[in-house]
Amino acid sequence: MNNMTLTFPSRLENEAFARTSAVAFLMPLNPSVDEIMEIKTIIAEAVVNAMIHGYEQNQEGIITLKLEYDDQRTIHILVEDEGCGIADIDQAMQPLFTTKEHLERSGMGMTIMDTFADEFHITSGIGKGTKLEMTKKLHGTHESTQQ
Repeated sequence: MNNMTLTFPSRLENEAFARTSAVAFLMPLNPSVDEIMEIKTIIAEAVVNAMIHGYEQNQEGIITLKLEYDDQRTIHILVEDEGCGIADIDQAMQPLFTTKEHLERSGMGMTIMDTFADEFHITSGIGKGTKLEMTKKLHGTHESTQQ
């Protein structure tokens, strides 16, 4: 099992850093272009949700991104914040639901993550933050880049 952890401030410019760092970490698995795009989208949605919803755009919050993968090419992704939490997870999972209409948010982030991940779990508590745990199995042809 290989793993990495990034912690970074809740600043929008750090979303690209998190996304590209994650993909660089996963390159030994030789993911397909489609798999890379799905992983980048999952991470971008999770990180931006933490910034905009969890921390209400407070740039002082800390976001943690953890990734690990095993020999079967199963990737575990965790994105965690210590923000305001989600009051109603079932409602937050509904397509087009958003608490930030004034920011022109589409309300599709949770649906997108759930669609691209093989497993998707949310743990959240009001005033305690939110933890998104996702699993994605790579299915493309595996030709190891390691010798």
